[in-house]
Amino acid sequence: MPAIRSTRRQRYAFVALTLPLLAISACGYGSKAEDEGDTTSPVAQGKAIDGLDEVRIGYFANVTHGTALVGLGKNGLIQKELAGTQIKSQVFNAGPAEIEALNSGAIDIGWIGPSPSINGYTKSQGKSLRIISGSASGGVSLVVNPKKIKSLDDLEGKTIATPQLGNTQDVALLNYLAEKGHKVDATSGKGDVNIARTDNKITPIAFKNGDIDAAWVPEPTASKLVADGGKVLLDERELWKDGKFVITNIIVRQEFLEQHPKVVEAVLRGSVNTNAWIAKNPDEAKKAINEVLDEATGKPLPADILDPAFENTDFLDDPLAATLRDEAQHAVKAGLLKDPLLDGIYDLRPLNKVLSAAGKPSVDDAGLGAK
Repeated sequence: MPAIRSTRRQRYAFVALTLPLLAISACGYGSKAEDEGDTTSPVAQGKAIDGLDEVRIGYFANVTHGTALVGLGKNGLIQKELAGTQIKSQVFNAGPAEIEALNSGAIDIGWIGPSPSINGYTKSQGKSLRIISGSASGGVSLVVNPKKIKSLDDLEGKTIATPQLGNTQDVALLNYLAEKGHKVDATSGKGDVNIARTDNKITPIAFKNGDIDAAWVPEPTASKLVADGGKVLLDERELWKDGKFVITNIIVRQEFLEQHPKVVEAVLRGSVNTNAWIAKNPDEAKKAINEVLDEATGKPLPADILDPAFENTDFLDDPLAATLRDEAQHAVKAGLLKDPLLDGIYDLRPLNKVLSAAGKPSVDDAGLGAK
């Protein structure tokens, strides 16, 4: 099927921004936070760090944001490091909405994907945010209807969904198709392979209805499609050196980093401790993730979706900075990004301080660090 019917397009599609600096910014500006806070976070105890009563933190209700889901939930490892500084968390459904919240001062720190991080930094001319840590790698797959697509040579004429115009998965698919010789207009998604920008919540419905033939999507959407009869034709990890690429990192408002470095370090200690705990306690980690997903979305994931989604995602501290630079270049080649400003996007000094204190090796900013 060449495209989703116009009536369904009105329900599914996002409005494309026409600014030369980024169709990548059309990851969902104007979308609202799911909730002003969640009730799973523990209560602050002890003395507030730097005299700060609260720190406002954003994240997505996605398995690829598992560090935040676990560390900010009942597990409490991040709150433990913050002592008397209370976490106020906010769940978002789109990266640009989280960037807007960060820019307006509505949140201080956020778990977010690489594309909105690049866009937010570039649009502000390097003044809005810094990436201060990694969080997750992987967790993205091309899932197909096996009755319609038997191999990667069968993509021509098919319709493939991505979450949003210019988001991380959309850029990855555009780059992959271009490397395979397919011609697709990046903005419209039309070409010898058609791309349908579809909300992750809608993608499983579109897949069942036959409106799309495949989807390049993050977890848990990929595993939801597999549970509905789809087949993983390509795990994106196969396209990257050592099977690693950034899917989630941690950002901070530059002003907040300057004014409250001890609070930022505390959040990073909590994140590092959470990733270590997840590695040692995978079954408990999955349960903790599902508790927050239930709280945030009103529906936990069944085991046949949660288990593979968790297995497909690697939780780590390294921001994999070199892969972010590559992802930015993929967006440039696709025509979605022009002259990205990346110098200074990272400030890994607080993270490396935390890692050193924990006896762990430091991580690299690929030459993109703040001076």
